[in-house]
This record gives sequence, structure tokens and C-alpha cells, in this order.
Amino acid sequence: MDVLIRKVQPGDENSLAYIQTESWKAAFRGILDDETLARVTKLDRATAMYRRLLEEGKGNGYLLLLDGVPHCLAFWDAARDEALSGKAEIIAIHSLPGNWRKGYGGQMMDRVLSDISAAGYAEAALWVFEKNARARAFYEARGFRASGLTKEGLGAVEMCYVRGLCQSDC
Repeated sequence: MDVLIRKVQPGDENSLAYIQTESWKAAFRGILDDETLARVTKLDRATAMYRRLLEEGKGNGYLLLLDGVPHCLAFWDAARDEALSGKAEIIAIHSLPGNWRKGYGGQMMDRVLSDISAAGYAEAALWVFEKNARARAFYEARGFRASGLTKEGLGAVEMCYVRGLCQSDC
């Protein structure tokens, strides 16, 4: 398959929303209660959110395409939590479940971490549901470690993971 990772652009909101909602439906079943999962995976709601982000130029977003078809998304920005001040935050990394465990998420993570490092950040952070063992294993395999910070999100416990980044040849 031909893989292309590019920056998101206006007009990508439908693809971004579809990837996020389909990923969440598969990944968060059993982590979030059914009512919450149904509410947060409404396609029109997600489309409006991405349209607004793209119009306002918020965050640093990427889209991974397989043979020209959108498959994976990622967004990062300066960390939003005061406790993570000075770090970059990977806000989202989601892919369509039909191609999980084929290396595409890893390619996207490599691209995002490279971008974060090039922007001058020494550390990256992200939040992951405590019960999301699949995602936690993915992050841990890429050098992220639990920081000890937790918070409630959508009725579930989220854990903060952090990772140092190389600033020179390493």
C-alpha cells in the first residue's frame, strides 16, 4: 500500500471526524459507558469540531492516507494542562480499526514526534484511558511512560504518559 502523511487542511474535516468516531467506537467500547460513547461519536459533532479547528488553524494536524484514502489522524500542540507546561501534547492519534496493528499508527507517531522535536520541545505528553490496554501498550512500545498524573475524562480515568525527545543526534 502507498502511504502518504500530510498536514491537515481545510476540507479534511469530514475525513478527520469519520476516522475519530469510528476509532472511538471500536477502541472505547467497554471503557466509556454506552450513552457517553454514543454522544461523543456523533459524526456531525466531530465534523463541526474539526471544521472549527481547521478554520482557526489550531494545533498541528496530520492525516495518513493509504492508497489515497484517509486512514489515520494525529494532532499535537503545546500542552494544555498547567502541570505539563513546557511540554508538547499529543492530543489525538486515531486510526480506522480495519488496519490496526499494521504499523500505520507507528508511522504517524514517528512523524508527530519528529515534528514536535523539530519545534524545539524536549518532552511530549499524552493522555490515555487507564483501561485502554491496547493504546497503553502502543505508547509504551514507543518509549512513553506513565507520569503518575491522572484525571477524570468522560467518566473514566485518564493517565498521563510522557516521553523525552532527542534534540540532537541520538
